[in-house]
Amino acid sequence: MRVLIPGISGGIARKLALRLHEAGHQVAGIDIRPWEEAREVGIEVFRGDVRKRAAEDVFRRWRPEAVVHMATVTAFTVQGAERGRINLDGTKALFDHCAAHGVKQILFVGRHTFYGAAPDSPLYHSEDEPPRALEAIPELADLVAADLYAATALWRFPKLTTAVLRLPYTLGAPGTGTLASFIRGRRVPLVLGYDPLFHVLQEEDVVAALMLALEKGLRGIFNVAGPPPIPLSVIVRETGRTGIPLPAPALRLLLGRGGFPRLSVGALEHLRYPIVVDNRRFLEATGFEYQSSVADILRIYRESAPVPRS
Repeated sequence: MRVLIPGISGGIARKLALRLHEAGHQVAGIDIRPWEEAREVGIEVFRGDVRKRAAEDVFRRWRPEAVVHMATVTAFTVQGAERGRINLDGTKALFDHCAAHGVKQILFVGRHTFYGAAPDSPLYHSEDEPPRALEAIPELADLVAADLYAATALWRFPKLTTAVLRLPYTLGAPGTGTLASFIRGRRVPLVLGYDPLFHVLQEEDVVAALMLALEKGLRGIFNVAGPPPIPLSVIVRETGRTGIPLPAPALRLLLGRGGFPRLSVGALEHLRYPIVVDNRRFLEATGFEYQSSVADILRIYRESAPVPRS
């Protein structure tokens, strides 16, 4: 199968590309970031923006059969309108290219934060639930919009087998992503009086889940998860960090200062309320079995991202 991965230079995307290549698939990617080693193993990376005409030329010339869309950005790495253009406009462009150039299957790799963190949310979110609390975390709006737009392809492009996968936070080696960045320092801020549950999944298990979704030809919306959720304080402690519980007003003033990570003020809601997903639909469709336990996941991250000395 010819698989194209927009966003291929990201950490998990690279692992997926290598695994697909080892399994005998032809793999290429589109990314504005370089991946110099890709050509050495037979993976072609086309440098460019998925929103530009050059990306459509890749579809026209390379003729992928399947696309794994990993070219969205997390809510807090890019600011403002540019993040919205990347996430929503980029998603629209990719689906248009898939429909115009005969792609048979596309995976939209979304995030479980789609559901939002709110005090009145159910503990386990099912795929049929709408997003909540966007007024509290407006930074998620563009990712939610991209997810919802991808879901509309299920009826707008009936010939295109579309799967929307909502993945939890990942931890692994070298440790990339929102949660990995948040807990990277010696001290991790917590909201006093709150200890939300977090879903975590090891990066290799994420790759295995994406491989299964491609192999099974999934169609629909699916939550993906691994081990049972655990309290944020446990994640902090077992990765060797020190949790610093602070009142929310004080924490807002300290974000990005005094050794604390940079974080959107809106994201403080997720330090108070959990986002936990029901993944039964994905398990039934694929038979997915995670390989890394919570203890494994935290150990792997602790070893790959040691606590800074200062």
